[in-house]
Amino acid sequence: MINAVVKEIGLRKDEIKTKIESIYFGGGTPSLLSKEEINLILSKIRNSFNVSSNAECTLECNPENVNINIINDWKDIGINRVSLGIQSFNDKSLQLMNRSHDSLKAFSSLQLLKNNFKNFSVDLIYGIPHSKLHDWKKALKIVTDLDVPHISAYVLTVEPKTALIKMIEKNQIKGVDEKNQRDQHMFAYEFLTENGYENYEFSSFSKPGFQCKNNVTYWTRKEYIGFGPSAHSFNGTERKWNVSNNSIYIDKINANILPLESETLTQNNIFNEMVMVGLRRSSGIKISEIESTLGISYGDYLNKEIKSKLYEGILDKKDNIISVKKNFKFITDGIASELFITS
Repeated sequence: MINAVVKEIGLRKDEIKTKIESIYFGGGTPSLLSKEEINLILSKIRNSFNVSSNAECTLECNPENVNINIINDWKDIGINRVSLGIQSFNDKSLQLMNRSHDSLKAFSSLQLLKNNFKNFSVDLIYGIPHSKLHDWKKALKIVTDLDVPHISAYVLTVEPKTALIKMIEKNQIKGVDEKNQRDQHMFAYEFLTENGYENYEFSSFSKPGFQCKNNVTYWTRKEYIGFGPSAHSFNGTERKWNVSNNSIYIDKINANILPLESETLTQNNIFNEMVMVGLRRSSGIKISEIESTLGISYGDYLNKEIKSKLYEGILDKKDNIISVKKNFKFITDGIASELFITS
């Protein structure tokens, strides 16, 4: 797999000519890779693209994989940011989500990262069945007391064909409580902003200067390229994605065939994406950007569609920038979908 990823990077080295400001190891558990394997990929990227000398280089990891030796390995090869998948500090919730670590390991791994990295992030999940607002408050207090510079707070979604949905269907545990999720979201927004964090994107909170460059690239629709099975790429008007099957991916790469599918976005697709990412970001939808990208008619359409939501106090419009009012942020995606062009 590592050799195939390295070869794919070489095959696609001419796709992006702009300077690379962010490298992100995600999707699965890249922290299971050895120092030499990660460095092999990093070296190929640096030799194939114009990588900034201060590029943000993030690696996702789980608490059970963190120790001082592996941290030193990461730092040696240029990993300067780590995203830690804590999810919860509550043992019952961790067991429910089938996580391999417990709350003690979550806390100790977080302490290790704080002692070794200036720039790091934690992932937390809220709205877990059986979880109380008190548990969520405790988790946020832990990460703010440790002055974690970046927090990703995700609402639990129950996916089909998972152990969680089966337990809910068998009444072994309670289902997801939307009011509980909404209350926990609102508390996170208020508590974290009061403690100096900016909610720069719906699920992302950062201290000044610590926005995740990888996230910002996605949410401002800048171009990016992804390598490996299921990886996605984007150039502004076209999306590409690799086959998800590992064996097929490796076989095609070894045969010098890129295992890619692609989709060329229509004007309406681009409009819908700009509405979605705009409402999820603290900066909002800039009507001037809609008009300069797609034409005045799209700006006129949007102004017409938001009238009722402005009247109802769901949306706010100031200096031709549209944003979601605080009390309705939890349903941002639903609001955006109601503004989409579907025909």
